[in-house]
Amino acid sequence: MIQTLLEPKYLFTIILLGTIVFITYASKRNESASDFFVGGRQFGWFTNGSAIGGDYLSAATFLGLAGLTFAVGYDGAFYTFSFSIGLTLLAVFIAGPLRRFGAYTVADFVAYRFHSKRARIIAVIVVLAISGFYAAPQLLGAAKILSMFFGTSYEFGIIFTSVVMIFYVGVGGMKGTTINQALELWIRLGAFILMVAAAVWGGFNYQKILTTIGEFSGTVANTAQFTADGKDVEFDGKSWTTAGFFNPNFWHSASMLIGLALGTLGLPHILLRFYTNPSAKAARKSALMAIGIASLFFFFAIYLGVVGRAVFLEGNASAEVMQNLINGGDNMVVPSTAEALGGPWLLGLVIAGAFAAVFSNLSGLFIASSGAIAHDLYATFTKRELTQRQRVLAAKVAIVFLGISYGILGLLVKDASIGHLVALAFTVGASTFAPIFILGIWWRGITEKGAIAGLVIGLLASMFMIFFSSVLPEALQFRVPGIITVPIGFLAIYIVSKLDGKVPADVNAFMRKVHSKETDLA
Repeated sequence: MIQTLLEPKYLFTIILLGTIVFITYASKRNESASDFFVGGRQFGWFTNGSAIGGDYLSAATFLGLAGLTFAVGYDGAFYTFSFSIGLTLLAVFIAGPLRRFGAYTVADFVAYRFHSKRARIIAVIVVLAISGFYAAPQLLGAAKILSMFFGTSYEFGIIFTSVVMIFYVGVGGMKGTTINQALELWIRLGAFILMVAAAVWGGFNYQKILTTIGEFSGTVANTAQFTADGKDVEFDGKSWTTAGFFNPNFWHSASMLIGLALGTLGLPHILLRFYTNPSAKAARKSALMAIGIASLFFFFAIYLGVVGRAVFLEGNASAEVMQNLINGGDNMVVPSTAEALGGPWLLGLVIAGAFAAVFSNLSGLFIASSGAIAHDLYATFTKRELTQRQRVLAAKVAIVFLGISYGILGLLVKDASIGHLVALAFTVGASTFAPIFILGIWWRGITEKGAIAGLVIGLLASMFMIFFSSVLPEALQFRVPGIITVPIGFLAIYIVSKLDGKVPADVNAFMRKVHSKETDLA
């Protein structure tokens, strides 16, 4: 038993879980709503920038981006550019004004900007929809890792991860979540740096990478056979079709770019992070730091995805690694490549990094969604005045409910692609909250009815294009339908606001508050 626990994949994972427990327990004093939802607004730009990076660089980046490059080649790198563009837009147009506004949740902005309880309720529905789409692939990633490398069932992986997250967020709140997210970012980045170093040391230089890209055109043959360690490994090439949501066609690429870039501006768990800074200046610096870290991370992911292809094509890795690359599909390229490059120790560190990615992102989703339920619904619409302690208790109850709900979603997406599911979450965010925050912060003419119309129509258009696009002509069927749904969201707000004309009376005061450098709130 002890010898098993000392194996690298167990050892690093136990150390990670132990660190999370320690930080969570040390941060358990969350007596006020400000402590629980925004960490008392006390985190500086470095810690919060690390936490934003940790929150943003989810299992989709740690596992999905390398897997996408592995599956579709150099064209897969295009996927990562969209994320970098989105973070840049967030830093330039949203971060500072949002912090100057100051609130607890994303729905707070909508409610206070337009003085509307109806808008708040609809915003909560959108938060929960985006978070559900985003939480499912994170749980999928964790369950796949546990199943492949620890021998557990997929169902156990979903339940285990959900229970860990209920404890993680329910006890630590935003304080514990922020510190854990920052730490988990550097664990992942360290794992990637070691993988890159091992790849370079192993001969995967720039020239070899270019040669590999040229040799592999997107999908492997229907059947193939490799010899590894004297054993024949056969597989069916259909395993790689899970990345088929990427299409190099111009319009499909443009649609993905729009959906992913603007989707970053509409992710509730990312927007919420800017409330935790002590000032607007710190919020902007946090965003800029996150851009730098994310860009480096994306570069590593692309490189390692192609290294994984080289390992796969050469067929010189162990039979176990080759079989893991086959069985895991494009979701498990990074850990399988790590084992091929550095053996069990590098694999152990990468597995811990993958769990860190899942925990970090899920914790942000839990905080954002629990705030939507406890603060935006329960505390706002209850008929009695709640104490700070009661508000925090309501959030913790909401976290248990979310853990169960997200677990059910995780069970339903067992065979899905992490990258595709996350892209759908971005599409919903790009079509709903992105127009609301861009126009709400920069256009005086937006009205309550316009905002509600944008949220409702943007959400319905996204849901239709995601689940029912097959009824449309083939030319309008996009796996990432941002090119259709995002303009619909913006136009709905603009047209209805113009027809309505009832601009909030305090719009000028609001604009002064969010755009004046003299109103950096403490």
